Amino acid sequence: MAKRIVRPGLPYPLGASWDGSGVNFALFSANATKVELCLFDSAGRREIDRVPLPEYTDEVWHGYLPDVRPGQLYGYRVDGPYAPEAGHRFNPHKLLLDPYALALHGEIRWHDALFGYRVGHHREDFSFDRRDSAFVMPKCVVVDPAFTWGADRPVHANWSETVIYEAHVKGMTALRNDLPPHIRGTFEGFADPRTIDHLVDLGVTSVELMPTQAFFDDRYLVEKGLSNYWGYNTIGFFAPAPRYIAPGGTIHDFKLLVRRLHDAGIEVILDVVYNHTAEGNHLGPTLSFKGIDNASYYLLGDDPRYFFDTTGCGNTVNMRHPRVLQMVMDSLRYWVGECHVDGFRFDLASTLGRDRDMFDPNAIFLDAVRQDPLLSAVKLIAEPWDTGSDGYQLGNFPPGWAEWNDRYRDTVRGFWRGDEAHAPELAARLLGSADRFDKRGRRPWSSINFVTAHDGFTLADLVAYDDKHNDANGENNADGHSHNLSASWGVEGPTDDPDILALRDQMRRNMLATLLFSQGTPMILMGDEIGRSQGGNNNAYCQDNAMNWLSWEDRGLGEQAFMEFVQQVIALRRRHPLLRQPRFLHGNGTRDGAPDVRWIRPDGEDMQPEDWDAPHTRSFGLLLCGTDDDQLLILFNAHHEPVRFHALPGAPAQEWVEVLSTYQATMDDTDGETEREPGRHLGDLDCPGRALILLARSR
Repeated sequence: MAKRIVRPGLPYPLGASWDGSGVNFALFSANATKVELCLFDSAGRREIDRVPLPEYTDEVWHGYLPDVRPGQLYGYRVDGPYAPEAGHRFNPHKLLLDPYALALHGEIRWHDALFGYRVGHHREDFSFDRRDSAFVMPKCVVVDPAFTWGADRPVHANWSETVIYEAHVKGMTALRNDLPPHIRGTFEGFADPRTIDHLVDLGVTSVELMPTQAFFDDRYLVEKGLSNYWGYNTIGFFAPAPRYIAPGGTIHDFKLLVRRLHDAGIEVILDVVYNHTAEGNHLGPTLSFKGIDNASYYLLGDDPRYFFDTTGCGNTVNMRHPRVLQMVMDSLRYWVGECHVDGFRFDLASTLGRDRDMFDPNAIFLDAVRQDPLLSAVKLIAEPWDTGSDGYQLGNFPPGWAEWNDRYRDTVRGFWRGDEAHAPELAARLLGSADRFDKRGRRPWSSINFVTAHDGFTLADLVAYDDKHNDANGENNADGHSHNLSASWGVEGPTDDPDILALRDQMRRNMLATLLFSQGTPMILMGDEIGRSQGGNNNAYCQDNAMNWLSWEDRGLGEQAFMEFVQQVIALRRRHPLLRQPRFLHGNGTRDGAPDVRWIRPDGEDMQPEDWDAPHTRSFGLLLCGTDDDQLLILFNAHHEPVRFHALPGAPAQEWVEVLSTYQATMDDTDGETEREPGRHLGDLDCPGRALILLARSR
């Protein structure tokens, strides 16, 4: 073979960059002594060349190969000290993934050769391992990023109008029998108009996709016949997960999904994991960062052999290192600039705002995002907690961020279950959690309200199980939390009892209506609109099967009715600005002097402090008044018996129209508003047990 031409190239941009004539390769490593580029055949099985990168500039190893083209498979071998006691874990026998790879070929195949130290069947002796790992490693792919976007533009859904739908790429279409088998569970399957039509019909504005960046299945799961279905195990921050690309497809399948969702007026928000990687703790495999420059990419403990971990996943990405921060920022800009996504939800975001032990709202990463002209213009959502000390930070992220509000979730669940002393807490949550977010000019949309999410029970299971049933996970039902605030309403799990089924459906309607009628940004879990169940598993992260997949067939009349109910409630939220106000409500006067919000007792009088303090308070009304003539009254009754609301606010000649009642499966019309008794003056009204009623009037 003729000697391959290698030119010095440039230390930027990082990664493998095709310029139309050749490819520049650039890899950051501050502590390496040598970096070799390994080129593979088209199947990724045979290493066809090994090229030392000739230049080292500003801690970046680089070289330019004029004869390399898009589609070339590659990886790196990085040499340097193997000194775990100093934080260094270099091992040139391990093939490493490029942190900036735009695509990966193949999946990992677990083998002891993936570890930098000797792994025996019964123990680890931690001596240097010389076995080559290339035969079980995926390979990076040189990519031509050009894509025809046409007239695609960001959707820019106003925060106050946003309704988020949390979805899983595979789970959304794995059981769609009307799609060709080879595209089910892929980006292409999700992009099919039949899939998108469901979202359009539902009325959501934004899809939040669970992790789509490249991730691997954990070894211990694979050995149990399971997989990391959720995907919170990232190894490539620029590459889409290969498992979601249909046979014969490319990374552009993801861009096609974005474009088609945009054509339908729906935003794409990515759930991203920058707090840790798939390499685990000091006993984990050497796949990329650990072998490129462990001491730079990860936060190390006081003893550098070990990792500083606030994620519960073995390691913590070192956001304080400028090159690591650059990698994360470059990744975010890539997904926005090149892939046109509309925002991000950051897993365990408290870790991203840490200075080791303490959270800092002005941490370097949070400041970097805030000042970035591209990223500051997209939706930014934090999961405001992690597993370390000072980890729970709900309400403490800086302006411009929204946050998952678990306090909202727990309060709504507890209230409708009939728990005592939940009324005052519910009042705060219904108005956007001002106690948490009304500071620094933040708005109600900062609170991402949800009752269910991927982590925990589905809505159908929330009303069908008192306890978790996670035996399928192989951990003796010890995994997953037990604080579910759920209720089976008489029978644990499935039942044919019509009374129990009717009550369960009513409780589902209560919680979905509460969610959509609350100030803040609502988020709905995939499948909740049609009764998806996980059989009581509240930690189904490892179940890549029908337990997690959305069933599109055999939808009974009851689930069709519930789907129509959810559509109506979303339509009502869109129709009534009072349900999605841009500012926090504090009982201040509107232009005509009426307070913008009032809390009403069943006797028609205003709620008093002693009413809120009473542990048995489970019934009250929320009156919303706008700056025009519109008013909305939401009646809540978590008692098991009906409660009569006397003297509804307003003069006798003023009519209240019953818009929606959760006591009914559906209303009579298609646009979500009807008068059951046209022209009736509603001075008194019986609110059925465990029900919510929405009333409207124009003054």
